[in-house]
Amino acid sequence: MGTQRNRFIKESFILSVDVGTTSIRCHVYDKEARVRGSCTTKVVLLYPDVGQVEMDPEAIWKGFITVVKGAVQDAELQMNQIEALGISTQRGTFTTWDKTTGVPFHNFISWQDQRAQELVKSWNNSCTMKAIHGTMKMLYFLTRQKRFLIAGLVVFSIQHVTFRLVWALTHYKKLCEAVAEGNCCFGTIDTWLLYKLTKGRVHATDYSNASSTGIFDSYQMCWSGLLCSLVSLPLSILPKVQNTGHPFGSTDPSIFGVSIPIMSVMADQQAAMFGECCFDVGDVKITMGTGTFMDINTGSKPQASFAGLYPLVGWKIGSEVVYVAEANSADTGTAIKWAQKLELFSDVQQTSAMAYSVADSDGVCFVPSFSGLQAPLNDPKACASFMGLKPSTTKCHLVRAILESIAFRNKQLYEIMLKETHIPITKIRVDGGVSINDFVMQLTADLFGRKVARTDCHEMSCLGAAFVAGLEVGFWRTREELKKLQSTDKVFLPKGAALKGDTGSTSQEYIPILQSWETALRRSMNWYSKS
Repeated sequence: MGTQRNRFIKESFILSVDVGTTSIRCHVYDKEARVRGSCTTKVVLLYPDVGQVEMDPEAIWKGFITVVKGAVQDAELQMNQIEALGISTQRGTFTTWDKTTGVPFHNFISWQDQRAQELVKSWNNSCTMKAIHGTMKMLYFLTRQKRFLIAGLVVFSIQHVTFRLVWALTHYKKLCEAVAEGNCCFGTIDTWLLYKLTKGRVHATDYSNASSTGIFDSYQMCWSGLLCSLVSLPLSILPKVQNTGHPFGSTDPSIFGVSIPIMSVMADQQAAMFGECCFDVGDVKITMGTGTFMDINTGSKPQASFAGLYPLVGWKIGSEVVYVAEANSADTGTAIKWAQKLELFSDVQQTSAMAYSVADSDGVCFVPSFSGLQAPLNDPKACASFMGLKPSTTKCHLVRAILESIAFRNKQLYEIMLKETHIPITKIRVDGGVSINDFVMQLTADLFGRKVARTDCHEMSCLGAAFVAGLEVGFWRTREELKKLQSTDKVFLPKGAALKGDTGSTSQEYIPILQSWETALRRSMNWYSKS
């Protein structure tokens, strides 16, 4: 094995596919976790009506097959050299299909889709929800269990599958008929791919994906019968929930010419967490892409939150269950792309230098809320805005204000994570396309008052799914071995760290600027309340 080949022993590899919102990518990994071959294809989003976002299931399937074959070819390997397959997917995007024929009843309804917005609003304002909130508060009074107090504050969200599925069940006639006949399967992208790869033999998901749907009870580790009963979702159509590392079955030989064991299925953010080797309580992973996702390993117990941290199953491997608490900010890369469309710069690579070229933002503040504000403010009616513009304001000031706003939102998420979890932070790892920006990374470190490490691999979801699959088949033996394979591009130390150490306190020079930005934030809130 290793890099020494002979005519009798072939080197083996791990294959991993990540199905994202904009692309499907596949990497072939060797034992040093180096990428030996890659292939990527774009995901085409469909917009059938205002606020509706869909994907063609057949296009996703064909894209998956294309990137697997392309990556193996790029690595100049044979399919029989692939020891295991891992799959990472975007969360909350689903379809339903005929159990007998495997034909979908409708396109994938994306996690970005808004069609259930009125349904969610109606339920959140209903007498039923008020009764549930009252009951949960009473249970908290009797038991003093924090999860009941949190449940008394919970509201439904369109990002979760729940009401988009309710919408589908009331609008697609063939789907309703199939449910009545017991001939329907529901699945997020991972479940659909497992079903297709095994020619209909497997209808399953893993705990990380299930916990991200909003239909799953992360405390009881099962689909929520109470919720399904409440909103009339049939439990019978939901997939079996398996461990994250699990022999899900093998690909049918007719697809790739050989059977490849499918050994891991993971939700993308949890997969990135595993890829960053955030195995210990207090480890934090920040992914800065289209949006920012900040996750902290909370150990063996889910962490409930008042301010919008969502308790998720990170992974379940063997008997071990690891939970994460997650906060997100929706408009990170979105804000940068928007600025590029306005021709504030031609190349994203220029932005860090532009920000450093001026001493400050000249009093300009930017609020990155094209999709409202998430935790800890949770205001869907907030608007994006520039404030403090002057005749002296230049493009560089505007760019600096935009980049500062990304780091300021990171600071908000980080503070609420500390406050709500009471868990000491052990390390902070950052990945995603926006993390290549040195200005954002350095300011984030300064605001946190802690060192922040940027990985040199930005596709951590793929690597995480590969790591889990590799551990399952003994390709890698231990998590300590995985940590040794981890590589870092650059470590950003907070200003004054050489003298004061990793203090956790914000750089003093930025406190008044942060306060001005928070004022701008408040003025942007509830902007669309009258519309």
